[in-house]
Amino acid sequence: MARDLAIDLGTANTLVYARGQGIVLNEPSVIALNQNTGDVLAMGHEAWQMIGRTPGSIVAVRPLRQGAITDFDVTQRMIRLLLHRAGVSRFNRPRVVICVPSAITEVERRAVIEAARRAGAAEAQLIEQPMAAALGAGLTINEPVANMVVDVGGGTSETALISLGGVVALQAVRVGSFDIDAAIQGFIRREYGIAIGERTAEEIKVSIGSAYPVRDNVKAEVRGRDLMTGLPKTVILSPVEVRTAIEEPVTAIVDSVVACLGEAPPELAHDLIIRGMHLVGGGGMLAGLAQRIANETEIPVYLVDAPLECVVLGAGKCIEAYDQLKVMFMGSRM
Repeated sequence: MARDLAIDLGTANTLVYARGQGIVLNEPSVIALNQNTGDVLAMGHEAWQMIGRTPGSIVAVRPLRQGAITDFDVTQRMIRLLLHRAGVSRFNRPRVVICVPSAITEVERRAVIEAARRAGAAEAQLIEQPMAAALGAGLTINEPVANMVVDVGGGTSETALISLGGVVALQAVRVGSFDIDAAIQGFIRREYGIAIGERTAEEIKVSIGSAYPVRDNVKAEVRGRDLMTGLPKTVILSPVEVRTAIEEPVTAIVDSVVACLGEAPPELAHDLIIRGMHLVGGGGMLAGLAQRIANETEIPVYLVDAPLECVVLGAGKCIEAYDQLKVMFMGSRM
């Protein structure tokens, strides 16, 4: 008997939940290919280690950028590998629920369903990430009260106001953790004339990055390649510099939250002052982001217990109670 699966197909990480087992896979959404033969050499953590370190014939690619499928063929192969690792074979074809950004287009929606079917799923359904996140955070989404979820992912940030099992207001921007990393890379290139890779930028963000002054006494040593001489060079970076560097993407995320609040009906806006909003997604773990949003909206903001796993746990609840929760799936019946 095939175990039904829930997949959170993220720009940064892909998580798989198997019915009755919980999360069985949590890997970076990266796949390494040999360009000459087209063979898949590695996926997940192994491929992530290769980013920026491969010879010309090998490329480590992220098939999803800004929450959208940029390479259909590679995405299909990645989903097939995921299903294979989760124990799917020709003989046991599971039902699959895939979490997708709510800003996804009809064409992208069909592409994801088609990729899952070709990869071996008997049936594929889609669920919006904010809806799955609200389920995963244990919010009472079927009651007539306001639940607000801010999902900051690798490529997209979505703010959704949910009540009575549906999305009342939604704002999505194609800005996320990768844009914050890219802003750090750009800043160091401009200010110090040093080129650093995306993995180094991510390490800087995690160690001293913040959206609000929270830990300004720690500094980071950054090693990169001097653009003038081509030689390795080291500089010391302060949290204030990093905060300045990432101001633009952080402001875009905060502005989308404010815009979503502006669309809220008065009764639900009143609820939010008491209930607050919930921050999920890997990008939500940026130090000081909850404080920054709370300051600008004057509404309490809570980072959920498992920000990275929250979305896939919500989709997992749909798998565990498939018939009761199938109303949550997106309306594309193929």
